[in-house]
Amino acid sequence: MSRYLCHARYTAEGMKGLLAEGGSRRKEAVEKLIASVGGKLEAFYYALGDTDLYCLMSFPDNASAAATSLIVGAAGGATAKFTVLLTPEEIDAAVKKNPNYRAPGK
Repeated sequence: MSRYLCHARYTAEGMKGLLAEGGSRRKEAVEKLIASVGGKLEAFYYALGDTDLYCLMSFPDNASAAATSLIVGAAGGATAKFTVLLTPEEIDAAVKKNPNYRAPGK
């Protein structure tokens, strides 16, 4: 399974829901959402600043991650940005590849 880092920011409506439900209930809802597409919530942290919430998640494929991101965005309670995380072994495999590229102006 691939890992993703979610950076989420609540909308005003989403913040009202968080105030009404509390943080633990929102975590349970996120766990159920991710599990519904075969994924797993690995870490869940609220934060102060521009990002309200960070989640570390595993999904079986990109389509499952995209489906989760789409449904969260469509619900309107938060905006979410997913970052694909790569293991050191995946980077090892990447540096062994030899792509053919010409930089601009070269």
